[in-house]
Amino acid sequence: MQRLFSTFPNSWPGGGLLLLRLTLALPAAADGLFTLLPMQSTSAVATGLVLLVTSASVLLGLWTPYAAAILGAAQLSQLSLGGFPVQIQVSRAAMAVSLLMLGPGAWSIDRLFFGRKRIDLPAKQPGS
Repeated sequence: MQRLFSTFPNSWPGGGLLLLRLTLALPAAADGLFTLLPMQSTSAVATGLVLLVTSASVLLGLWTPYAAAILGAAQLSQLSLGGFPVQIQVSRAAMAVSLLMLGPGAWSIDRLFFGRKRIDLPAKQPGS
């Protein structure tokens, strides 16, 4: 994961990435629930489950690039199910691609697992 992103931005840029993750994940989870409720077909159930799982992962910032890529594809696959506005699905897929390219930010689980670590070495004692 560290090879994908050299830094995990903090402060205002990190807050912007958190806001981007929130505005993508919460409506996508709602779409997943609305897809699952009528139990239309197996493809609708699979799409709904994928939307729920990947939106939870994006919201937490866990495996964000992979989850965002899958979430964007699931948003576009909802166009075949019907009942969802094309502009909204395409804009959410574009948000997922931008999150894929920018990374999760400092306020994510990815930063805890894959961010830069600080190693403190003990000071060398004089005369030893």
